[in-house]
Amino acid sequence: MSQPNERIVVKIGGAKGIDMRPLLDDVAMLQESGVELVLVHGGSDETNRLQELLGTPARFLTSPGGQVSRHTDREALEAFAMATALVNRRLVEGLQKREVRTLGLSGFDGRLLRARRKGAVRVLENDRVHIVRGQWTGMIEGVDTEFLEPWLAAGYLPVIAPLAAGREGEMLNVDGDRAAAALASALGAARLVILTNVPGLLADPQRPDSLIEHLGSGQLDHAMNVAQGRMRKKVLGAREALEGGVERVVLADARREAPITFALRGGGTTFGTPLEMTA
Repeated sequence: MSQPNERIVVKIGGAKGIDMRPLLDDVAMLQESGVELVLVHGGSDETNRLQELLGTPARFLTSPGGQVSRHTDREALEAFAMATALVNRRLVEGLQKREVRTLGLSGFDGRLLRARRKGAVRVLENDRVHIVRGQWTGMIEGVDTEFLEPWLAAGYLPVIAPLAAGREGEMLNVDGDRAAAALASALGAARLVILTNVPGLLADPQRPDSLIEHLGSGQLDHAMNVAQGRMRKKVLGAREALEGGVERVVLADARREAPITFALRGGGTTFGTPLEMTA
């Protein structure tokens, strides 16, 4: 379980089927107990809904390595920014109703997250690799911890949307799991919890009972081979967090009561040091 004054980064997925009420209750309880939390959230479902309303349905791209990402031209980027802003406000509202001092922002604000723009990406389609240009996505290059530390010291809980500032100051969409990993590493967090709408990493995605409970740092190549679709980004985020000095990463189910506490007690899939060795 967590210890008072321990710093933990939590990534909240943006997929369907996640009830935020028990999750926010858990956040408030942990914050009250003295755990220092930073939340990073997604917004995929809300972005999909908004793009449908705007008449520009979402498109997704699959890399030759099997990683799935959103097709993000400028129009899609602006829809993503609007949707994640709404998700951010809802989370801040929910936490403030629970008397948690909350700071809502995106990684673009104050250049908290700095990224290199990937204007073109390699895509596998119909068994052929081709280039898709005009993308407004980024690879994170740095985190401005000096921006966040005073807020954390003052007792605020930051809630961060996955946008970043490019080298020319442009707004970019960045992957939320990898943004959470970068923040956890830069802030010296002991743990990163990635919450999603599945029990964890499954050996067979069609069987919820095939949960892989623990993978050591030397087994991450195996984890990447097992993971499919968007799960590959989560495993990649776990790898980057461990390489950045985070002791343990947990991929767990957001759809249960007290999901963060459940993950910290060993629920889901643990990457890195097993819980029993550090309890």
